[in-house]
Amino acid sequence: MTTTPPTGPQDQSNPYGAPYGAPGQPMQPTQQFGQPAPYGAPAPQEPKKKPFYKRVWFIILAVLVVIGIIATATGGSDDDKDSSDAASSNNNSVSAPEAGEQVDAPAAEAGSDDSVPADFQSALRKAERYSESSHMSQNGIYNQLTSEYGDQFLPEEAQYAVDTMTADWNNNALEKARDYQDTMDMSPEGIRDQLTSEYGEKFTQEEADYAIANL
Repeated sequence: MTTTPPTGPQDQSNPYGAPYGAPGQPMQPTQQFGQPAPYGAPAPQEPKKKPFYKRVWFIILAVLVVIGIIATATGGSDDDKDSSDAASSNNNSVSAPEAGEQVDAPAAEAGSDDSVPADFQSALRKAERYSESSHMSQNGIYNQLTSEYGDQFLPEEAQYAVDTMTADWNNNALEKARDYQDTMDMSPEGIRDQLTSEYGEKFTQEEADYAIANL
């Protein structure tokens, strides 16, 4: 019995003449991107992303940061150098005195004595002002310095002042007598009593006699 070969067009890629998918022929796997692979085939993988430290923007940023650090360090060192140069120039501008040139020492304060306490010096200066401006007696100045209504110095401070000060007590009595004579028209005896009174000027009897004799 002879077999008649099949008629019709045949696929040139299939030498056996049966089309793909025909009974008895295996299916050829087809795979496209985005479609699920046939059972058993590995799944397609997406392209991997570069790490952030390999990206262009990160590299540019790192370069800018490094440049900023270098510029800051360089600028700080320049500023320190400028300040040190300025200080050196200021020090050099003060010239030392030449040989043989006399340098004036600071003037000492008039009437000051480091060996005397400050309160004693204050009492002395106050006593001298009372003598020069008000022509007060020695006892009158002492009472004024120690009075609770006056300067309130300690007795030893007031005593130091009246003992140390330089004053012409006879002349003070005379000036005081002239004030009484010119302003109050008092008699010589009234002036004498006022000069020696314990409630008045407190001059000694000798000082009052000198004043009355020289009016």
